[in-house]
Amino acid sequence: MPERPANPDSNAAIVTRALTRQFAGIRALDRLDLKIARGRIFGLLGPNGAGKTTTIKILTTLLEPSAGSATVAGFDVAAAPVEVRRRIGYVPQLLSADGALTAIENLKLSARLHGLHGALLDARVKEALAFANLDAVARQLVRTYSGGMIRRLEIAQATLHSPELLFLDEPTLGLDPVARHTVWARLEQLQREHGVTILITTHDMEEAGALCDELAILHRGRLAAIGAPAALKAAAGSGATLDDVFAHFSGAALEPGGRYRDVRDSRRARGLG
Repeated sequence: MPERPANPDSNAAIVTRALTRQFAGIRALDRLDLKIARGRIFGLLGPNGAGKTTTIKILTTLLEPSAGSATVAGFDVAAAPVEVRRRIGYVPQLLSADGALTAIENLKLSARLHGLHGALLDARVKEALAFANLDAVARQLVRTYSGGMIRRLEIAQATLHSPELLFLDEPTLGLDPVARHTVWARLEQLQREHGVTILITTHDMEEAGALCDELAILHRGRLAAIGAPAALKAAAGSGATLDDVFAHFSGAALEPGGRYRDVRDSRRARGLG
């Protein structure tokens, strides 16, 4: 595997410099500068259309930047996309688990796509089922799962190859409170036990406060604020909550926040931000 290029930001998992993306003359992302330290859980906040999903798609090499640069795990996303993909996991907002397959079948398919084979594949699938707490239902079709079970499976799929970084677009969208907290626990376990750097987008301020070491708020494609949750609340005023922080820096009110079909439909219904 190629060595990482020399990098003055060697302690950073993600660095963007003047990162810009235009669609038909509309600037969806406008000169974004970010530096995210390794081993952190970092949250991207902002109303729909603020540039959150555009940012994640560029960082996961699904979109090319129009201008500026971004490095992930020390590799430039435009110049070395294959090296970036080897080091990341991605859980999109839209449903990624196949409801017509079992959990084992979904995991084995993902493992093969990541180049795992033989005994290593079997070992990783077994570990993933235990991590997601799905051993007892591993041979049931995923369409019979609850929303929380599906999300745990998707996180397990995305981490089969032991990535350095994990990207999640609205990881608990449509989940009930118990399922949300279970997903949070899995993400914290990945950070604590495996040192995975995690970047999430969310509209859930409770989630942002409970999970994230640092937050960035985007507004109309630009960085409006960045900092630890406590620092942002202090900047927004005495007694401010993260809801207040969101409104203060983005100029927008928060939007109000089942089974396989419910999860699929709720994720399809949401616009990308």
